[in-house]
Amino acid sequence: MGIKVSTSGAASAAAAEKVGALVGDRFASRLFAQDATLWGAAAEAESAIRLGWTRAHEVSRDLVEGILALKAEFADAGVTRFVLCGMGGSSLAPEVITRTAGVELVVLDSTDPAQVRAAVQESLEKTAIIVSSKSGSTVETDSQRRTFAHAFEAAGIDPASRIVIVTDPGSPMEAASREAGYRVFLADPHVGGRFSALTAFGLVPSGLAGVDIAGLLDEAGVAATVVSVDDESNPALVLGAAIAAKRFLGVLDDGTSIVGFGDWVEQLIAESTGKDDLGILPVVLTSSAPEVATRPADLQLVRVVDDAEATPAGGDDIAVSGTLGGQFVLWETAVAVAGAVIGINPYDQPDVESAKVAARGLLEATPEPTPAAFAVDGVEVRGTQSVVEGQSTLSGAIDALVELIPSDGYLSVQAYVDRNRFGALEGLRDELAQRSGRPVTFGWGPRFLHSTGQFHKGGPKVGAFLQITSAEPQDLEIPERPFTFGTLISAQAAGDASVLESHSQPVLRIDLGQGGHGLDALLGAVSR
Repeated sequence: MGIKVSTSGAASAAAAEKVGALVGDRFASRLFAQDATLWGAAAEAESAIRLGWTRAHEVSRDLVEGILALKAEFADAGVTRFVLCGMGGSSLAPEVITRTAGVELVVLDSTDPAQVRAAVQESLEKTAIIVSSKSGSTVETDSQRRTFAHAFEAAGIDPASRIVIVTDPGSPMEAASREAGYRVFLADPHVGGRFSALTAFGLVPSGLAGVDIAGLLDEAGVAATVVSVDDESNPALVLGAAIAAKRFLGVLDDGTSIVGFGDWVEQLIAESTGKDDLGILPVVLTSSAPEVATRPADLQLVRVVDDAEATPAGGDDIAVSGTLGGQFVLWETAVAVAGAVIGINPYDQPDVESAKVAARGLLEATPEPTPAAFAVDGVEVRGTQSVVEGQSTLSGAIDALVELIPSDGYLSVQAYVDRNRFGALEGLRDELAQRSGRPVTFGWGPRFLHSTGQFHKGGPKVGAFLQITSAEPQDLEIPERPFTFGTLISAQAAGDASVLESHSQPVLRIDLGQGGHGLDALLGAVSR
């Protein structure tokens, strides 16, 4: 099944306005020839070292044999459970790939103590882990690796026999891992994390889990021949020009066999375009989402369907279809197009580091907790003065935050908790979208810091933020580190809030208390 894009209404008009010029500039063929000048002189240096993704479907074929050989070796040793320790693009692509293929991969992209403990304790004797990080300096993955290595040793298992590393060549992580005896797979250093689905970062965990990764690369190769052509029918040119026309992009799974694709698209687009006070914010939706029925004028809707010709776009919609490998190439190309149309460099992420720096500062300084503005029903409430001043009820504080959403803005719900136990929080998204009439995103912390976190700080400053935390009754030590997982996730939440507030954006921080006892109170306050 080839990749197809169908547009109508305003999306068709936006594509018609830009695609001719893109064809005239030979944008598609120059992109796949890795022309770093496509996004302007200021972006050229970064772009020159980030265009390896255009050939990933070819270059990565050399990895397949080694991945399959290691899978067979693990099977002979009785290792059948695989845990991926990775953040952002390093985890979201393998999650989509394995869920779509129907094979099991445990994705650990959290620092919540309970979530980490559950991943470590389950079937350890049958478990191998894949630790994915371009540099190895990512605090989440380093902490997870240390914890698993300690657990393996305690169980009498040689960590070197169960830990697989995916990193860039020459990184500090490569040297340390080889010294420790870990198996190491090297990715293309000329591919950024969010474009890495078809590199070692996507293929190693997916292949070990049982996905036909050679077939995935075949799908991508077919798509690459289509989207690299300078023609007005090029679906990536059409898609890229269409999505660049509006600030918000609703991504809706409309019956496709691809599972969870919106989460991958979210990080690709938000982190690539959200900078210089510009950008596109994806909003992952379901068919019952309020934004689908009462479409905000500044939200474009893209439906991921089984066949975009049989189910064409309607209204102001975009319909997209194709194989998973093909969709990866289509959307990566479309984002490159959108960056050129918007006038930004899609390959840097200048604001991702700000929350990390703030979190590190809090870990080193360990300041006293900020006093709560008020506490009620087992919930402590903090936040920007404009949100909490004069409030004494949870519902009042939430109302105040909703009222502070700009007329052209959005609300971001951020849950720094165990997503295996607090799934009910996802229901807040639709409730708040209904109440506010504005696009609402939902992200699990700290995972979203590596995706939409860039847009929150680098994109237009029109956000309002609801941050949810909860202290786990039982914390978890991080071997050879002076802080625990509980301390780490708390610092990440507080650090991100401080950076958002420094950009004069309203933040409401709700702590659900020990073990999340205030969950029902929060759910009730939102749905009252």
